[in-house]
Amino acid sequence: MKLRTIIVTGSAGLIGSETVRRFANDGAQVAGIDNDMRAQFFGPEASTRKMRDDLIANVRGYRHHDIDIRDATAVTQLFKQLRGTIDAVVHTASQPSHDWAAREPQTDFTVNANGTLNLLEAARNFCPEAPFIFTSTNKVYGDTPNRLPLRELEKRWEIEPGHQYEPGISENMSIDCSKHSLFGASKTAADILVQEYGRYFGMPTVSFRGGCLTGPAHAGTELHGFLSYLMICTVTKRPYRVLGYKGKQVRDNIHSFDLVEAFAEFIRAPRAGEVYNIGGSRHCNCSILEAIELCEEISGCKLGWQYEETNRIGDHIWWISDIRKFQKHYPNWKFRYDLPGMVGEIYRAICQR
Repeated sequence: MKLRTIIVTGSAGLIGSETVRRFANDGAQVAGIDNDMRAQFFGPEASTRKMRDDLIANVRGYRHHDIDIRDATAVTQLFKQLRGTIDAVVHTASQPSHDWAAREPQTDFTVNANGTLNLLEAARNFCPEAPFIFTSTNKVYGDTPNRLPLRELEKRWEIEPGHQYEPGISENMSIDCSKHSLFGASKTAADILVQEYGRYFGMPTVSFRGGCLTGPAHAGTELHGFLSYLMICTVTKRPYRVLGYKGKQVRDNIHSFDLVEAFAEFIRAPRAGEVYNIGGSRHCNCSILEAIELCEEISGCKLGWQYEETNRIGDHIWWISDIRKFQKHYPNWKFRYDLPGMVGEIYRAICQR
């Protein structure tokens, strides 16, 4: 399916830039929205400016718009300008950190929740039939996963065999009555809005509740971007802090390419108000300790790390996504990347930078 125009928010970020390249390569015109708030959140090292400049210079059909998604007037004006040509909206822009959200709750909420509302309203008014894809998060479940029966193994926590969530945590887990972190709360608000615009207005909307999203374009920092930042520390001899749970907390990891291919499948056959857990699942997951070993093995460098007993608020002890619902709805979608392939790409990208 060839798209005429696709709007991508957070277009210079990890998932946004992958989306831009994917659909531009198919011949779509891409309207990218990104104002490099990542540099404000995490400092100049996390800036997306270099990626933005690369997209402008090298991606045919890409047009960059330095818009803050909290600016409803600017968002509305862009959608109005492109009315009649918009075939899809992919919303990846966010404030993505637990810890940062607690420092500036109003900024976090207005970016994640109000910004999403601005985009949904613009889509409802100017392209209501265009698939609207939202990159949500597994943090909408709060710390409910930490109540699961877990066993402590040598290098990881693991769920009890035979449990209903042994294949991974599904969309039927409650998002209520748990501690989310303020970031989790703002993303939950956005997630519910996306669902509601689908169910109430009949728009083709979807919330992809991601595990750890990663890839070679990730500008990892201590507060966000687990695998990328871990490899940066390993290669540059920067000290790394392991926070709580004995370093055995488990994350599933999905490459940005595989996630964007899931977006493409939804755009081909959209549904209204849908929700999918999406991540590396049983195919691609690791604990912090296992990830450290893999980074050291691939890089040939030794990581200097220290352990702190206090875990991050709202952090998951064990998260593996059950992606069977998405696979049932879109059986043509398959993983391309496993964990060693993904970490190897990240290592090579960091060395080049």
